[in-house]
Amino acid sequence: MRGFVWRWVLNAVALYATAYLIAGIEIRGFGAALIAALAWGFVNTVIRPVINILTLPINILTVGLFTFVVNGFLLWLVADAVNGFNVAGIWVGILGALVLSIFSSMLSALVNK
Repeated sequence: MRGFVWRWVLNAVALYATAYLIAGIEIRGFGAALIAALAWGFVNTVIRPVINILTLPINILTVGLFTFVVNGFLLWLVADAVNGFNVAGIWVGILGALVLSIFSSMLSALVNK
């Protein structure tokens, strides 16, 4: 349980840092970042695998680059569902998802050491 809470808070911090760096992504407070991180984790765990299976032919044709579009769309979808979290469009979502994954990986690597 403690590991879940740590991962959740770290993803909220990564989301907050992503919003700070990328114009077009806005978070109104750390509470909104916590809720968005929880929603992002749910979407990545439940919805993303289904969408990846459905878009497998496109992913094969694009050598996996369509995954960036899927991640951007899902971040945009989370922003649409969470009050206080806004992503300006799909292209901002794609860039935001890329930066968010980099931040999350870096923070997870620091905590695991």
